[in-house]
Amino acid sequence: MGFQQESFYGRPIVVADRDMVESNSDEILRNARDEDVAFLVVGDVFGATTHTDLALRARQLSIPFQHVPNASIMSGIGAVGLQLYNFGQTVSMVFFTETWRPTSWYDRVGENRASGLHTLVLLDIKVKEPDYGALARTGKLTYEPPRYMTAGQCARQMIETEDERGGGVYSRRSLAVAAARVGGRTQTFVAGTLEQLCSQDETLGGPLHSLVLLGRRGHELEHEYVREFAVDKEKWDSIWAADYGRAE
Repeated sequence: MGFQQESFYGRPIVVADRDMVESNSDEILRNARDEDVAFLVVGDVFGATTHTDLALRARQLSIPFQHVPNASIMSGIGAVGLQLYNFGQTVSMVFFTETWRPTSWYDRVGENRASGLHTLVLLDIKVKEPDYGALARTGKLTYEPPRYMTAGQCARQMIETEDERGGGVYSRRSLAVAAARVGGRTQTFVAGTLEQLCSQDETLGGPLHSLVLLGRRGHELEHEYVREFAVDKEKWDSIWAADYGRAE
């Protein structure tokens, strides 16, 4: 991993990979003084604080840089039929473990819901994670198989968190939309309550998944569009009529 020599319209450039920007970004900036360096990312260029930090340090070192906007889940999620200006803060959900169950995102969801706004939940991925158990046994560094959080797992963790925190931010019957492979030819959406979405992973298929928790200030056009993806349209209609489509 590290730098890789490439060419762009016949002009040599150096491509830096993700591991390098997270663990050895000084090397990227050092080479950028003498040659063109490209950092390729999936999603929005400034979707991660690491990328913003890299740009700030380049600016401090008087190294010129420019960015090319990229397709991103932040805009692509509009394909589910929810209006982008009705979204609040985006949050991330990580894999829970027995000893690590961070819930800071719960408060951000609460702020969104208090304003009637939708919440886009980005789901955890584990790619090229060191297997420290194997390292201790064999002395050889190997990596765990890739893992991608599913919308169902996210919904289950959200329900567990509400049960633990008890803040009434949402409930098992809160409406949500699960999205898979947004922007691809096989993109798939499933809408329902959080409880219903816990068991819809087979319908959604493979990664990558995202989840949107609906805010109560929904528009009727959103209801009509998303209803097509509902697990149970009658239940979707009844919950919407009771709890959604109104100003806070």
